[in-house]
Amino acid sequence: MRPLKFFLAFIFAWAFIFVPVQVSAETTTVILVRHGETSYNAQKRSQGFLDIALNENGLNQAKLLAKSLKNYPIDVFIASPLKRAYVTTETVAKMHGKTIAYTDDRLKEINFGDWAGLTPDEQKERFPKETELWNKTPWLVTFPNGENLRDLQYRSRNALEDAVAKYRGKTIFIGAHSLVNMTVICSVLGIDLEHFWQLSQNNTCVNVLKCTDGVWTLVMMNSVAHLGKLNM
Repeated sequence: MRPLKFFLAFIFAWAFIFVPVQVSAETTTVILVRHGETSYNAQKRSQGFLDIALNENGLNQAKLLAKSLKNYPIDVFIASPLKRAYVTTETVAKMHGKTIAYTDDRLKEINFGDWAGLTPDEQKERFPKETELWNKTPWLVTFPNGENLRDLQYRSRNALEDAVAKYRGKTIFIGAHSLVNMTVICSVLGIDLEHFWQLSQNNTCVNVLKCTDGVWTLVMMNSVAHLGKLNM
């Protein structure tokens, strides 16, 4: 009987040491938001790296967003350093009695280069070839003295992954920009940038992404229900 007990004890010890323990999967939630409206948005001007402030409507949108998320637990707030995204994020953070943990330059909007500040008509007049490409095949465009969608996707996805690694299992609010959000969503879902224009991002829209063991799920996209309307 005693040899059997020793044998069972040996088997148990071996299993305890060498058989990997099953670790429950942790899910990290990312609330990815576009900033509120600016005067450039209202005029349909490209902003990019230009640091344009929220207009009155944009400030109100940020307040409505903050109110809608008041009772939703959020652990950390991260923002693009551009003030339209920073102020939008800060408004929500204050509602939670928190401050922005850090800003990340990689979350800035795409660098439009020479296109910055131009309306669609002005872009078409000054850059007719690039404008046609941008409207039909945007993944092929590198903006004069700026960058392209793949540059943007690379840096913004890295910013996202670093945040998730740092705050594993938490809920993270990220305040960013329309093209940042669109390229990130394409990236995490494995959608090629050829489908870029099939996505949409309205001012202060909410996207919810969940990451479990490196697998991403899109839970919500481009919701502006807090503004009292649906995107149709």
